[in-house]
This record gives sequence, C-alpha cells and structure tokens, in this order.
Amino acid sequence: MKHTIAVLVENKPGVLARVAGLFRRRGFNIESLTVGTTEKEDLSRMTIVVEGDDKVVEQVIKQLNKLIETIKVSEISESSVERELCLIRVHAPPEKRGEIVELTNIFRARIVDVSRNSFIIEVTGDEDKVSAFIDLMRQYGIKELARTGKVAMVRGNKK
Repeated sequence: MKHTIAVLVENKPGVLARVAGLFRRRGFNIESLTVGTTEKEDLSRMTIVVEGDDKVVEQVIKQLNKLIETIKVSEISESSVERELCLIRVHAPPEKRGEIVELTNIFRARIVDVSRNSFIIEVTGDEDKVSAFIDLMRQYGIKELARTGKVAMVRGNKK
C-alpha cells in the first residue's frame, strides 16, 4: 500500500541527501518525492510517497524524526488534496491539432507552448487523471515528458 508522508525540514544544503540516505540505508524505496520551500523561506516541505505496510511507514516516520533538520513529520490521511503536474511535448501535425486541443480541453489541461510540429501541454490532477491523459497522448507521439511527484495537503483547518 502506498503512504504519503509530509516532512517539514530546515531549508539547508544536504538535507535532501540525508533524507534520501535514510531511505537507502533502511532499504525503503521512495515512489515519489517532491520538495519546495514553504511560506517561510527557511523551511522546506517534502512530500514522500513510500510503498509498504503500516510497520514500514511507522519505521520511516521514526527515522525521519531523528534527523536534526526535521521540524515535523506526518502521514497524510485519506482526507487530503493531492495533485501532480505533468508537461508533455506531443507531436502535433496540422491535421491532428484539433483532436489534441479537444482532448486537452476535456482533461482541463492547457497548451502552454506551440511550435511548428509540437505542443507542450500542462496537465494537473490526481495520479490517475495524469496517467490517463498521458496514455491518450501516446497515439500522437510523445516527444518528451516531465512529471512531478505527488504534492499533498490535509483538507480543512488542520495544521
């Protein structure tokens, strides 16, 4: 089962390497990892997706809490907002552009760049939506793809 863990850490060089090293030493695989600064410039938020049972997640949380730079660790429950971002450069000959635009609109995606032979399309949503859009774009020929990991936040006023 996949678990999402939110980690608030000091925004310092080497913190990401320490967290990744912790996972490597324990033999845990990181399915997805996103990192960015928070509303406070001296703090970063990591959203880590790890595969495993409850024991694995409990162990990961304990180990993360031991790191000096860690401020707060929490498992994000099912009542959360989760999103991914994907940029796709897709082959777009003139005779197929209308179809691609229609599919882009259906998925509430956006064309962010147009060139003579391709579009770059931005799609955001949950993992299933992004994957479904990618699968549909394969028929046109994906030239390049960049996909973020999951970013998540607990719903409501919880801090």
